[in-house]
Amino acid sequence: MASAERKILVVEDNPNMSSLLADMLEVFAVDSVRATDGEDALRKIEEENIGMVITDMRMPKMSGTELLTALKDKDPNLPIVLISGFSLGEADDRVAAGRADGFLMKPFRMNDIKDILERLFVR
Repeated sequence: MASAERKILVVEDNPNMSSLLADMLEVFAVDSVRATDGEDALRKIEEENIGMVITDMRMPKMSGTELLTALKDKDPNLPIVLISGFSLGEADDRVAAGRADGFLMKPFRMNDIKDILERLFVR
């Protein structure tokens, strides 16, 4: 794909989950960039043409909710999808419910990714 096309930033500290998500996006002909934590994600968002962010909730250095807040403060229109294998805590739930554009609960399926892409990722 041309470098001018927008990509999805996958923020996940587990390399296996990050690879799985990137592979799933590739099935739908969507390029992705990977970050290992929130700080890495903030750097990559400045370097790449990002059209959507998919981030894990629990990561070292910066939680998915903290990343969500930082990104939405900078660009309220950037679609952000949160991933969790756990139910959200009360504080995280309030922040996320008000600002996240979508949620993926682990384990997710290809149809879950397809639905998110169709709803939020406009190329």
